[in-house]
Amino acid sequence: MADKVPGKAWVVVFSGTAVNLCLGILYAWSVWSKALIDVKKAGQIITEGPAVGWTYLTNAEAATPFSLCVIIFALLMIPGGRIQDKAGPKVGAITGGLFLAVGCIIAGLMKSYTGLIIGFGIFGGIGMGIGYAAPTPAALSWFGPHKRGLIAGLVVGGYGGAALYISPLAAYLINTGGVTYSWIFLGIMFAAVVIIAGSQLAKAPPGYVAPAAPVKAGAAPAKAAGTLVDWAPSEIFKTWQFFALVIMFIGTTQSGLLVIANAAPILATAAKGSPFLSANAWILASWGGLINALGRVGTGMYSDKIGRDNAYTINCLVSAGALFLLSTIIASGNIFMLFLAVGIAYWQYGGGLALMPAYTADFFGPKNLGMNYGLVFIGWGLGFFMTRLAGTIRDITGTLTWAFILSAIVLIVAVVVSRVTKRPMHAASGEVK
Repeated sequence: MADKVPGKAWVVVFSGTAVNLCLGILYAWSVWSKALIDVKKAGQIITEGPAVGWTYLTNAEAATPFSLCVIIFALLMIPGGRIQDKAGPKVGAITGGLFLAVGCIIAGLMKSYTGLIIGFGIFGGIGMGIGYAAPTPAALSWFGPHKRGLIAGLVVGGYGGAALYISPLAAYLINTGGVTYSWIFLGIMFAAVVIIAGSQLAKAPPGYVAPAAPVKAGAAPAKAAGTLVDWAPSEIFKTWQFFALVIMFIGTTQSGLLVIANAAPILATAAKGSPFLSANAWILASWGGLINALGRVGTGMYSDKIGRDNAYTINCLVSAGALFLLSTIIASGNIFMLFLAVGIAYWQYGGGLALMPAYTADFFGPKNLGMNYGLVFIGWGLGFFMTRLAGTIRDITGTLTWAFILSAIVLIVAVVVSRVTKRPMHAASGEVK
């Protein structure tokens, strides 16, 4: 069978998913921020409840460790990609995972805003950047271009799906043992998982040829979906398409991070009439984690069929429409529509994280994907600006309405960029379209 891959390829895929299921703690941040935010009491020591001994934070302060984690994550993807390309995915995944684990423990033990910045923001960001750079390039090295979207979606789906279990688990740990206990417990658990799963990662061996797409009897072979040349990292800067991919990444990221960072507070506001949902606002973050993960796999699958550009356009335009309506939906208290609108935002965001590594491999080849995707991933880090801006907007106006509107506009601009961006041709190779 033309499309047959060795069993090891699938071991790598699902081991990478397991590593990302730990690194994805970022998407459960709103569970902790909800437990610590009280604008009127900001700066005061909490004297009762699961966060006793901690300090109350403003919305902007609570957004800072999250935003710092995002930008460091993005910056460390570059050396993380280099580590993956040169030392191999095992080293990157385990090193990154242990940085995150230590960061969680530091955050718990320091029991302070400074601890959150150092532990979650700095150590967490370093761990995510180094660790996240390893699994996807390793997995894609085993498969042909016709499956890049699906495989990337499966691997990064673990990162998106992490909120599905971390959100309720963190809420349970906070309620039963306190905020400090929740950080330390998760840190120890993550260390164990990344060591086991990370040790199973491996790139395809030298000389390995990824299986081609099956060809139906009587049909002409499919045209290559991406470049046949492996671009060096230094070469991609010479193309305007690299910068276009970064802009597209900013677009798809900023709207997703805006909703992710505010998921629990959004539900708490919309569900004032429901004591159960108000007390269990982690449910929206967990729901978002599920849709985030499904969006990565689903978008990856249909991007292999309808093309990356069409998949990107559909996802972003539908999400922009949902963002324009989100404030009205929150004010109405319509829980069904809230879950639908937030689900659309999570799907688009997750889909972007499956599309962008596939785009990068299509444009610049799989050999140096770790480093090349690390450079494109700068766009993901720059997308944090909307989260920080939204915290300030909410502190000033009391709502996120203008943040949602601005985010939708950025998405529309990103779609325009995607429609005019086609893969570059490598002059030295004589490659032609």
